[in-house]
Amino acid sequence: MISGGNQNEFKSMWLPCPGSLILGLKSGNFVPVADTSQHISGVAERYASSLFELALEEGAVPAVTADLDRFQAMLDDSGDLKRFISSPVFSAEEQVGAVQALAAKAGFGAYFTNFLKVVAKNRRLFALPGMIKAFRIIAAQHRGEVSAEITSAHALTKAQENELKEALKGVTGKDVTIAVTVDPSILGGLIVKVGSRQIDTSLRTKLSTLKLALKEVG
Repeated sequence: MISGGNQNEFKSMWLPCPGSLILGLKSGNFVPVADTSQHISGVAERYASSLFELALEEGAVPAVTADLDRFQAMLDDSGDLKRFISSPVFSAEEQVGAVQALAAKAGFGAYFTNFLKVVAKNRRLFALPGMIKAFRIIAAQHRGEVSAEITSAHALTKAQENELKEALKGVTGKDVTIAVTVDPSILGGLIVKVGSRQIDTSLRTKLSTLKLALKEVG
């Protein structure tokens, strides 16, 4: 068990500074990977496109984006919510009732609330993470920005997010919108994906590499 003070120190060891991302790209650590945008080009993209078009027409893109971000944060923090949206055992009526209650409690706006109800009615709640990702990509493209997917073992502070944005802007030459997903299984560090390029500084990957190296030595 790591004590509170040491735990913070341990976390900081595996949160790479923004400069290391630029160095990673220049040194070849920012490697090409399969473009996962195709993975959300079906159901998720259609729903996300419809929501974005409605929000754009109504001048509600910032409000809807804020609701999406808050819902993603709720997913990151709640294993129960993750299990609920992925479970096939609930009826459409039960899912609609649950998301309506959740939306009311969270104070989501009418557009996102109605969107959640439609998704639940059509039994597509399992695709919500992909819909959120697709919406962010569509919104970033509309603004002429680049969208980056960040996976972190721990929630990032606003200061850390801003540093990442600046670092990635230096790499891409464009303003960058980041979508942060918390995944404790990577143990520490970050995985940053921009389009078909990725840099993996996660502790999980470092340990896997170390294990392979030790096996080769043995």
